[in-house]
Amino acid sequence: MALQWMILTYVVAIEAAIAILLTLPSPKLLRSRLTSLISLILQPALFIVPFAGFQLLDIYWKNEHRLSCTSDVCTAAERDRYEKTTYKAQRNVILCISACLLYWSIYRICKFQKDIESMEEVEKRIKSK
Repeated sequence: MALQWMILTYVVAIEAAIAILLTLPSPKLLRSRLTSLISLILQPALFIVPFAGFQLLDIYWKNEHRLSCTSDVCTAAERDRYEKTTYKAQRNVILCISACLLYWSIYRICKFQKDIESMEEVEKRIKSK
């Protein structure tokens, strides 16, 4: 189970780096090449959305079927373990949501940049006429 969260963590880190790379100011030629390269990678990288969704469902199922430790008969170690699993679940939910949001933001950034490029081409054609 830890391998899935490790993969998701690396994917979120890579997505964050790509989002930062796309939003940094750069020359027009480099920006267009980078945008086209990232756009080619986006379609196969779409697997992250259902993967994160499945992980969210897994967290929800485990949360619903988890034994609660709220009575006085629980020991301190059991209470600490229960709180630790709750914190891990909250961290993993944030990780899943950030993976989906970062993917969406990278997709929108690439789309906006392609739209801007096409508008610039239209503007050049209109000016040349």
